[in-house]
Amino acid sequence: MKMTKATRRTALGLLGGAIFAAGLPTVTLAQDKIELRFSAVFSEKDIRAEMMQQFGAAVGEAFDLKPYYGGTLFKQGTELVALQRGNLEMGNIAPQDVSKQIPAFSILTSAYLFRDAEHLKTFWASDAGAEMKQMAEDQLGIHILGATYFGTRQVGLRTDKKITTPADMAGIKLRMPGGDAWQFLGEALGANPTPMAYAEVYTGLQTGAIDGQDNPLPNVENMKFYEVEKQTVMTSHLVGYDLLVVSKRVWDSMDADRQAAFQKAADEAIAWSTEQHLTREAELVEFFKGKGMQITTPDVDAFRTFAQDKYLNSDLSKDWPAGMLDRINAL
Repeated sequence: MKMTKATRRTALGLLGGAIFAAGLPTVTLAQDKIELRFSAVFSEKDIRAEMMQQFGAAVGEAFDLKPYYGGTLFKQGTELVALQRGNLEMGNIAPQDVSKQIPAFSILTSAYLFRDAEHLKTFWASDAGAEMKQMAEDQLGIHILGATYFGTRQVGLRTDKKITTPADMAGIKLRMPGGDAWQFLGEALGANPTPMAYAEVYTGLQTGAIDGQDNPLPNVENMKFYEVEKQTVMTSHLVGYDLLVVSKRVWDSMDADRQAAFQKAADEAIAWSTEQHLTREAELVEFFKGKGMQITTPDVDAFRTFAQDKYLNSDLSKDWPAGMLDRINAL
């Protein structure tokens, strides 16, 4: 008997129902895309949000990227645990959060370690960088795709107090993210570090709950901190970056060719984002001046010496891999 389209659809539907009722897996005609939930604290207006759009498009044939920005899926600092528990596939993870579980990573969060964005990139592409990536993969179950540079961190203050050396930072309530590594960084600047969620910083500056914050200039623009600050002190104390990571479970599920394509997409998106941030940083100095903000440059050598001495004389440096600091400096 010749089967019409309608009877074929009916037969297929009955077959599918029978298979489902029998508890057997249904057969799909096309493989579903793998969903990648991505969590980040930065806003959807951030350059890195566009970076992730580009990445998502590049891997879109096999993966369905679902981005969540502004800490709406997981709060700042909790993304790593979410990845480890299988509740998240990708994240933009602060190295400070990694250092909470791997103390050796605290070297990568120390002040005045990387000279600039190029030095940062060179490190992660080096043998030394590969060793740190492997450490994270082995101990945390995450695969690091690359460092997402988002600018060099500067100090923004709601007061016009002149800052020349770390001694001038004494008593200043400087907002830092939660976690020992972040709090120590605030101390290494001579300030009184105060933990506060990123989303609360604007109000904190406005009300005087904090005296200042430290962020790269693009972040200051995105969050409009310049509206409630009087000056930016160009301490250039930390090359700001996070780590674009994917869970090891997802990474290991790919064959070699797909891993190479996935990595290539990440490399290209990160490179674009880095160039955009460098360009924007240069433009924002003039933008902030136009908004009436004071832009001052302190004695950076005094800040560098103070910070590095504080790190080297702390318990943090005891966990640093032997010889790693010299290897980074030599790059």
